[in-house]
Amino acid sequence: MQHAAATVEEQLLLKSIREECPWESLPKRLQATLTSKEEWHRRVMEHCIKKRILWNACFARKVCKEGEYYEEMMRYLRKNLALFPYHLAEYVCRVMRVSPFKYYCDMIFEVMRNEQPYDSIPNFSAADALRLTGIGRNEFIDIMNKCRSKKIMWKLNKSIAKELLPTQPVDFPIEPWWGVSLVNFTLEEFKKLSEEEMGTIDKVCKEEANSYVLFDPDIVRGLYRRGLVYFDVPVYPDDRFKVSRLEGFISNREQSYEDPIEELLYAVFVVSSENATVSELAATLLADLSQLQAAASFACRLGWAVKILDPASVLQDLSLPNSPRNILSDEEENSNASIGENIFASTGDLPQVDGLGAGDHAPATGSPRVAFLVDANITSYLMMGSVSPGLKSHAVTLYEAGKLGDASIAELCKDLTALEGKRFEGELQEFANHAFSLRSILECLRSGGITTGAVDDGATDRNDVQPPTTDMSNMNIIEKSTGSGSTEEAEVLIEYDSLDSTQSKIPPVISFPTESALSESSTGLENIEQNQLHLNDANLVAVDSLIAGKGILKKPKKYRLDILRSESLASLAPATLDRLFHRDYNIVVSMIPLPSTSVLPRPSGPVHFGPPSYSSMTPWMKLVLYLAAVSGPISVVLMKGQCLRLLPVPLAGCEKALIWSWDGHTVGGLGGKFEGNLVNGSILLHCLNSVLKHSAVLVQPLNKHDLDEHGRIITLDIPLPLKKFDGSVALTKKTGLCAEECAKVDKVLNDLATKMELQTIGYIRLLRLQKETESDQLFSDNMDFEWVPLSLEFGIPLFSPNLCQNICERVVSSHMLQMDSLAEHHDAMQGLRKKLREICAEYQATGPTAKLLYHRDHTKESSRQLMNYASGRWNPLSEPSTPISGSSSEHQRLKLANRARCRSEVLSFDGNILRSYALSPVYEAATRPVEDLPSTSVAKTESDDADSKEVVLPGVNLIFDGSRLHPFDIGACLQARQPVSLIAEASAASAAMLSNRTP
Repeated sequence: MQHAAATVEEQLLLKSIREECPWESLPKRLQATLTSKEEWHRRVMEHCIKKRILWNACFARKVCKEGEYYEEMMRYLRKNLALFPYHLAEYVCRVMRVSPFKYYCDMIFEVMRNEQPYDSIPNFSAADALRLTGIGRNEFIDIMNKCRSKKIMWKLNKSIAKELLPTQPVDFPIEPWWGVSLVNFTLEEFKKLSEEEMGTIDKVCKEEANSYVLFDPDIVRGLYRRGLVYFDVPVYPDDRFKVSRLEGFISNREQSYEDPIEELLYAVFVVSSENATVSELAATLLADLSQLQAAASFACRLGWAVKILDPASVLQDLSLPNSPRNILSDEEENSNASIGENIFASTGDLPQVDGLGAGDHAPATGSPRVAFLVDANITSYLMMGSVSPGLKSHAVTLYEAGKLGDASIAELCKDLTALEGKRFEGELQEFANHAFSLRSILECLRSGGITTGAVDDGATDRNDVQPPTTDMSNMNIIEKSTGSGSTEEAEVLIEYDSLDSTQSKIPPVISFPTESALSESSTGLENIEQNQLHLNDANLVAVDSLIAGKGILKKPKKYRLDILRSESLASLAPATLDRLFHRDYNIVVSMIPLPSTSVLPRPSGPVHFGPPSYSSMTPWMKLVLYLAAVSGPISVVLMKGQCLRLLPVPLAGCEKALIWSWDGHTVGGLGGKFEGNLVNGSILLHCLNSVLKHSAVLVQPLNKHDLDEHGRIITLDIPLPLKKFDGSVALTKKTGLCAEECAKVDKVLNDLATKMELQTIGYIRLLRLQKETESDQLFSDNMDFEWVPLSLEFGIPLFSPNLCQNICERVVSSHMLQMDSLAEHHDAMQGLRKKLREICAEYQATGPTAKLLYHRDHTKESSRQLMNYASGRWNPLSEPSTPISGSSSEHQRLKLANRARCRSEVLSFDGNILRSYALSPVYEAATRPVEDLPSTSVAKTESDDADSKEVVLPGVNLIFDGSRLHPFDIGACLQARQPVSLIAEASAASAAMLSNRTP
C-alpha cells in the first residue's frame, strides 16, 4: 500500500529521487541521515523497485546495472508474494527467462515450504497463479495434505512439495489481439525446433504484425509451454475497455506491500467505462498513464476486462501505436459479429470472447446513463447461502470491483427471477426481500420508467401504498408473517383481492415480481407464473399529455444502468468522484438506507434521486418535514453531552417513545430499515442518558392510545412521487383501511403535496396518533385518530419488496425518470437543501438562537432567579403565559398541543410545571420560524453543504409542539443542575476545533 511521507527527511528523499540528484548535490541534512553514498544508492534502488519502474526510465539506471536492478526486483517480489511484473516482460521474460508460470510455481512452493496458509497469498497473485498453474485453494490444501501424510519425510525434505506441482502451464483463454513475443533462445533450444516452429518464429521476427490470431494456435501454445515465447497484452491510450464479472477472483488478503498497479486495479474497476479511453481514465484518476496501461493489461489477462475493438482490426498491426482500433457503434457491432465468429472458427482453439461480436456493450449514443448506489450489505443478500452460482459471481464482482456494468444487469435480473420459486424461512426471507426488490428497481431503471402502452390514469390508484404496519422493527404485514391474528389475515386478504381486481388495468411495464408473489414469499414462493415482457426499442410509447390535450408518441430509450458500491466510491478522491459522475452518468439513484460514510453527488453533478445532502440523513430532516407540513408528532430535541435526572414534560409519564440519534448508531434493524428505537417509558430516562453521551437525540413520546393492542406503533408508507404526470395527487385506495381512514390519509397527502415539493423517489412514513381534542373532551370515551408525517426517506427501500414495487409504479405514472421531468426534481431538491441549511444554521451551537439564549448579560437580574435555566433570562417563578401541569398523565401531549400559543415563545419545565413564556421583541428573533429568516442567515453555501460530511448537532434543546418549533428550557431536569450554556459552549468549542483540523 502507498504510504505518505511521514517525516521531513522522507519528503526530502522523495524529492531528491524525483529530481535525480547525485550524492554530492543532496542537502546536508539528508546526507547526515543516509551517512554514505552506498546507502543513498540503495535507497534509490529500493524506491524504484517498489514503484515497479523500468530500469531505463528511472533514476536507478545511474546507480546500478540493469541486470542487478532486475535481479533485486525479482527477489523483492518473491519475498512479498507479489504479482508478476508483466509490464517488465521485455527484460524479465526475454532476457532473464523467468516465465510467469515458473514464477508462480516457485511462489507456491515457498508458501508450502514455510507451511503458510493459502490465504497468505494476496488476492491478485492467487488469481493469476490459479489461471496459469491450476492451483487454487482446494488444490493447495490437497497437496499440503499429501505432503503432511509423509510425516518425517516431509519434515526432513520440503522439496517433496515441488514434485507435486505442475510442470507445464494449464491452458487458458488467449485473446486474438494479444501479441506473441520471443525470448532469447539458447543454441540447444534452437536446434530442437521443428520446421513449423521455425516458420512461426521467423514470421514473428520478420512480420510487422505479431497478433496471436495470425499464427497456428497449437504451435504457439507448444512454444509457450516450453517457455520460448511469452504473450504481450498491448494497451494504448486510445483503447476502451469493458469490465466484466470477476470470474476466478480469490478473496484472500490484500497486499501489505506497495504496488501501484495493484492499487490502481480497484480504482479502474469502479471508474472504467466503455465510453472512456485509457487516457481519459488516467485523467479521471490523476494516475500515471503507463501504470494505468499496465493495470488494464493485467485485467485483460485475467478476463476481468474486455477490450472493445473492431474484429477487423485484429488483422492489423497491434504492435504499432498508430494502427487503427475502431470502437464499434450499435449499428456496426451486429454486422461485424459474423466477422468475429469467422475468426474464431478459423482458429479452432480460440474460445468465444465476451465483448467481441456482442450486441450490448458498445456505447449507445444518446442513451441516458443511470447509476444505482448500494452498500456492501447487498452482496451478502445476493449470496443467500450460495442459492445461485450466478448470483454469487455477481456478488463477488460487486463487492471486489465495486461495480456491476450494464452488460451484467440483464443476467443479474434473470438470476434474481429464478429465486421466486424458492422457499425461505427466518432471516433468509429478509435477505430474499432485498433480492426481489433489487430486480424490480433494476428493470424499472433500465426501462427509463416508461410503459409499453398508454399510462392508465387509474393505475396508481390501486394498492400503491404499504398497508399500515405496527412496530416498524418487529412486524410487516406483507413481507413476513409474525402471527396469525384475524386482523392481520383480513388485511392480507384485502391486499390480494385488490390486486386481482385491478391487475388487468395495469399495463405490463416490466417484469416486476407480482405483489401476491411477494406476499406469499414469507411461507414459500411456489408455482408462480412469470411475465417475461421485454422492452423493444422499436415499440412506440403513448405518453398522455393532458396539458397539451393530445397524445404524444415517443420512442423509448433503453437506459444504461450500472450498480455502484458506495464503499468503493468513498475510497476515491473527491475530485476523482466528481469527474466520474460528470463523465459517465446523467442520473444517480440511491438505496435506503445509505451508510453515513457514503458519497453523494454534488448539486452541480448528475440528478440524484437520493438524499439531497448529508444533513437530510439526520433528524434535521424530520424537523424540516414537520415545519413545512405544520404537522407531526410531539418531538423533543436534546443536545449531546447532557445528563438528565428526570424527564421533562411531555416525556414524563409517556407509555413509550421513539428515539432517533444524530449519529445513527442507535438506528437500524434487520435489513437496515431506517427506523428509530421504540422504548418503554419506564426505561426512557436510562436510554436517553446512555445515548446522549455520544450523540444528540430526537425523542417522540407516545401514549397508550397511540399504540395498537400489542404496544406497537401503527405506520403507513406512502411511495413518492405523490403527483402523477398530469399533476394530480395519487390517491390511496384498498390499503386495508376503512373509507374514513383512507379519506384522512388522502387529506394529509394533499396537504403535503401543496406545502412541499416532493418530486423525488422515496417514501413518506405516516404515523397514527390520537387526535388532538378540546380540553373538555380529553377524557371522552370516543377517541379519534389522525395521521401525521413521521419521516421522509429518499431513494429505494430494498428491504420492502411491495413498497419498492409501488415506488416503481409511481415512477412510471409520473414519468419521473424522463429527461424533460428532471428540472422539476432539481428545483425541489434545491429548495429542500436550502431549508436544511437554514434550520442547521439557526439551531446549531454557534447559531443565532443559541447565542441569544446563552447570552450572559442578563444572568444576574434577580437573586430569586435560578441559574440553571437554559437562558438565565426567563424566571419560572414569574407569571407564566400558559402553565401546563407536569403530572404524569397520558394526556400531556394533547395538553401541550392544545395550549394557547403566542407568536414567539420559549417553553420551560421547572421539574413540576411546563410553562410557556412570550418573548419580548428584542429577543423574538431567537425563535422566529425558519421560513421567516432572511437568506443572509445561511452560514454555508450549497456546495459547502453538499461536500461536508460533518454532522451538524443541535446547540439548543428544542421542542416541536405539533405545529411549531421552540427552544426548550429543561435546566431543572439536568443532573447536578449544570448550566446548559456550559454544554453549548463546550459543543461550540469542540466544533471549532474539529473544523480547524479539517484541511
